Amino acid sequence: MRTYLVVIDDSPEASLALRFAARRAARTGGGVVVLAIIPPHDFVAFGGVQATIEAEAREHAEELTAAAADAVVQEAGVTPQILIKSGKPVEVVRELIGASDEIAALVLATAPSGAPGPLVTHFTGQDAGTLPCPVMLVPGGIDIARLDALS
Repeated sequence: MRTYLVVIDDSPEASLALRFAARRAARTGGGVVVLAIIPPHDFVAFGGVQATIEAEAREHAEELTAAAADAVVQEAGVTPQILIKSGKPVEVVRELIGASDEIAALVLATAPSGAPGPLVTHFTGQDAGTLPCPVMLVPGGIDIARLDALS
């Protein structure tokens, strides 16, 4: 099955990438993988503090993915796969794509202005062309009606 991988975070552009992927999946009979990444935190000397920080980050990731999954179901009637992984974002994405033949595309969105974001920068710059699937970029400033027409 053609599956679109979307990395979700708090940015407004993540919701654009999610919407695009959901609509493409619905039109192509594909699926969506919603991935939240918990970046590594600096080590805190007190174990209880470190555990609390990690638990809060996981809880936040669970809230993000639950909201994203609801959005995919509402937008496209597709039930997404939800993944929460810990690690460096570029490495997590690369590992996940490398481990799955079903991922047809990595769908990212740029910021509406300024720097495009670390994953977009990495996978369209230094690592452009090295993934076994296309990287689809949604412009962060795109109008929703235009996005819907394209997807």
